[in-house]
Amino acid sequence: MKTYSQKQAEIKREWWVIDASTQPLGKLAVIIADKLMGKSKVTYTPHIDNGDFVVVINAKDLVVTGDKMLQKKYYHHSGFPGGLKELKLEEVIEKDPSRVIMAAVKGMLPKNKLAQDRLKRLRVFAGAEHTHAAQNPKEIK
Repeated sequence: MKTYSQKQAEIKREWWVIDASTQPLGKLAVIIADKLMGKSKVTYTPHIDNGDFVVVINAKDLVVTGDKMLQKKYYHHSGFPGGLKELKLEEVIEKDPSRVIMAAVKGMLPKNKLAQDRLKRLRVFAGAEHTHAAQNPKEIK
């Protein structure tokens, strides 16, 4: 038996849709990262980006457990002295719900050359409507 290594020309990408209001943020991020990397495929090859496209709907209705809505904080820096900004999860969801899911999934992906391309295949929508109906995405239960 020989070890199979997928070639770039053999990649077949599928489209998946997942509802963010059905599972907690961490479990949701694991499922999404798995699909983006292609680890659930039989043809998974670590150095080839063979993952699928993922569409996330209902990001504004995100589910978190415990007191994370008030205690979890997101930080960014302006680049100037004293420019550290912090926002609670609740405030970030009000402003831009896709940022929360993108940050969680980015943390789940391996830190390598393929990470940015994988993250580009993630599409997050605040409501139940999405613009990728033409791709006939399959639903992840």
